[in-house]
Amino acid sequence: MPGGTVGGHYFLQDVWAAKKIYQSGTKHHVDIGSRIDGFVAHLLPFCTVEYVDIRPIESPFPELVFKQGSIVELPYPDNSIESLSCLHVIEHIGLGRYGDPIDPEGHIKAAKELSRVLKPGGKLYLGTPVGKETVCFDAHRVFFVETVLEIFGNLQLEKFDFINDDGKRIIENADFQYSNENKYGCGLFVFEKLALTKLGSSLNELDTLLNEKLS
Repeated sequence: MPGGTVGGHYFLQDVWAAKKIYQSGTKHHVDIGSRIDGFVAHLLPFCTVEYVDIRPIESPFPELVFKQGSIVELPYPDNSIESLSCLHVIEHIGLGRYGDPIDPEGHIKAAKELSRVLKPGGKLYLGTPVGKETVCFDAHRVFFVETVLEIFGNLQLEKFDFINDDGKRIIENADFQYSNENKYGCGLFVFEKLALTKLGSSLNELDTLLNEKLS
């Protein structure tokens, strides 16, 4: 008999995100509603974690600090968090599954809040179902990749990896169309909020490109 399984969305996603955060050298991280007994536990040996959820928890570890709050109204000021994660959460928001009110735009409001609190230059690590877009009430949503990019439209996509339907491996720099053709894959996104200097540079590059196209 095997001792366990090495695969599936949660296992692969949690290791993926923990590895990214470890490699970034982060010493203080904020997580919104992800799995405590997987992902959050992976982080505690090397950084403190401030964990936000609508459901209260008690932590025996000083490295894990709980803050009660809602993802659609986060208890943080604008542009205040440098390292932020939200894994397999936004697909549930607004469906009432975890005691939140029914709201067809719940996932959009959640995305706006995550974007709002992220500091310029900061990173958001996001995991959510990706495949043929659908709503399975009251369980979860499945998004096209482009839908996720749209609701996080004021952030820049730094990396997109993907766990396909068989859940056995992470596909790095995955193709959007292939990902959208899956039934219930897991999209792994790294977003960055551009600093004003980077934003200005990006806008100048876009302006130059448009002028070249029009000339």
